[in-house]
Amino acid sequence: MALLEVFAVAMVTALATGLGALPVGWFGADRVSRFQPLLLGVTAGVMIAASIGLLIEPIASAKYLPVGVGLLIGVIFLIGTQRALIRHETTSERENPLGKHARRSLLVFAVLFVHSLPEGFAIGSAWASEAANLGLFVFIAISVQNIPEGTATAIPMVQAGYSRARQFRAAVGTSLPQPIGAVIAFLLVEQVRALLPWSLGFAAGAMLALVVVDLLPESFSEPGRRGQAVVGVGGAIALMALTGLLLAELS
Repeated sequence: MALLEVFAVAMVTALATGLGALPVGWFGADRVSRFQPLLLGVTAGVMIAASIGLLIEPIASAKYLPVGVGLLIGVIFLIGTQRALIRHETTSERENPLGKHARRSLLVFAVLFVHSLPEGFAIGSAWASEAANLGLFVFIAISVQNIPEGTATAIPMVQAGYSRARQFRAAVGTSLPQPIGAVIAFLLVEQVRALLPWSLGFAAGAMLALVVVDLLPESFSEPGRRGQAVVGVGGAIALMALTGLLLAELS
């Protein structure tokens, strides 16, 4: 029963990504892209808060070595994967040239698809944790941050001429590794409890790396809209901190 619950929760987070694609189809890419720094800032803030939430339990339990190594592995995994995807995209561009927006949409899809796996690990690891309401907190955090990721997926697709249905399917598709990763992490942690700090550290490291190497540079890339990014990051962190406090009070 618990395994089905974890899978269902992770599927909801995947569907949340599709929600982010809907406004792009309704209002158009140009209008929505004006708020892209804000959306990216929100995503970065939520992921920072979620990563901190994942690290609280292993640090409180003095599992410094496994959580530290897990963090390092997560960072290396995310950065290495992104570089491999960019190299592959550059090679494909020379061999099979595509339009600017089509190339961009493929790269965005690939990066989000790959990094959603450690997010699934975060869900499964948190659900298997004995910390009160950690699973619910991580579920809320990842669901919220998946929405602007869906928007980021849809914007280059609508610019490339893809239909609304394909935008929605692609947005949801970027998060399909989440249910798989959640089930894998939940099963492993349930079978071998010692893996929990490693798994939590890995998921946190991958998410923090994504924030530092991708989300923040992108959100602050437009000088006239940096205020949006600051508001998004700060507001998201404050909101997730409040959510964590409320869940702690309910436990």
